[in-house]
Amino acid sequence: MTIKSMVLGPVQTNCYFLINDETKEVLIIDPADNAAGIEGWIREEGLEPRVILLTHGHFDHILGVEGLRKAFDIPVYAGKNEADVLKDPRKNVSPMLGRSVSVSADRLLSDNEIFTLAGIRMQVFFTPGHTEGSVCFYLPDEKKLFSGDTLFEASVGRTDFPTGSSRQLVDAIKTRLFILDDDVMVYPGHGGCTSIGYEKTHNPFVY
Repeated sequence: MTIKSMVLGPVQTNCYFLINDETKEVLIIDPADNAAGIEGWIREEGLEPRVILLTHGHFDHILGVEGLRKAFDIPVYAGKNEADVLKDPRKNVSPMLGRSVSVSADRLLSDNEIFTLAGIRMQVFFTPGHTEGSVCFYLPDEKKLFSGDTLFEASVGRTDFPTGSSRQLVDAIKTRLFILDDDVMVYPGHGGCTSIGYEKTHNPFVY
């Protein structure tokens, strides 16, 4: 498996591409913006998109969803507690951008649900706090975690938007993420990659 990324949109959001090197299938995580640009790159690389995975519903993670869903006729997966945030512009704070964005998921995922797409096995962790329905996607065979805006390098996601909770966020990190092995690599929604071990000892926001 190869991981590629693009930094997109008004707040420099990480969009990830999980590529099966043998089949050229690709899973798209958080298409933040520029659906046309993403589509063009995917076609140039000869990749076959299978799904769009959303860690949460804030506008800066979903701006490219509809364009890609239409271009490739692929489903959108999100945590089952995030449906309202995805649909409600007030909750996904898209009016901050001067737009009203609303997205629906084709499949709502359950906590600890495990599924395999493009030969990539993935587990869903409910990690409320940044939003009520935030999830992280964990690849146990690869020891890689896509943390959305729950956990950053030496930081955490903000909790002052609708449905946010600092208490829930810290609790989710401690009980769902910090129980993973130290060598698990973390791919966050903004900024650089990190590891669980580094965050356990260097993150001042988790106490």
